[in-house]
Amino acid sequence: MDLIFDISSLTDEKEDFTSSKKDVLKFLKIIGVDTRFISYTPEKIYINNLRFSKFSRTREATFNKQYPDIEVVRNSLFQKICSKSAKNLTLEIQPNSTILMPEDNYMIELLMEPYTRKYGVKLVYEGDYDLAANPVILDDEVNNIFSSIFAGEGIDFRDKTNETYPLVNVPLEWINSFLKMDGRDAIESVNDDELAISFSEFLEDVAPQYKENVVSAANFIEKKLKTE
Repeated sequence: MDLIFDISSLTDEKEDFTSSKKDVLKFLKIIGVDTRFISYTPEKIYINNLRFSKFSRTREATFNKQYPDIEVVRNSLFQKICSKSAKNLTLEIQPNSTILMPEDNYMIELLMEPYTRKYGVKLVYEGDYDLAANPVILDDEVNNIFSSIFAGEGIDFRDKTNETYPLVNVPLEWINSFLKMDGRDAIESVNDDELAISFSEFLEDVAPQYKENVVSAANFIEKKLKTE
């Protein structure tokens, strides 16, 4: 059962909470929210996983009394994106590692921010790092595979030892739908190979779930080749 929190009990301890990230996260923790499952920005708090975050409506009301200018975003599509992204990130990221972030990629910023608390990672934009966050999305990954095959080169297996792929399981349609709902500009596919794109569009009509299967098949082939 959810607890009913009283702001006055917090102020009785004579602790003033500022609008700093440290204080916002501290306040969330005090009222019972697990901040490993939310993404922090100065203007909005995005819930990654409603159940694990324990960010109930009661806790949201308590939070809004203290921080009325910070919006709590309960977007089910964003939560689905986080779930897809976590399938790769939890396997690729090591605790306390340093991750090089791409410039101006709001989606990856939101996805990676909670891992500073989940795994104690450090997000950097220059200098030394353990992993680089590759912004490739599912659509481009699939089209890149098709482009290599159609060019007679087979599958182009990249060196993935120093990269992590937050969006490789996430379709462009999901990303842009969320960005639109959040009042942000859409992003575009990077791969412009017309043959690969046309083939992808054909498969989309025949088997809508094919994209993840293509990536999974490519990963399986890569692993088999490495063991032979």
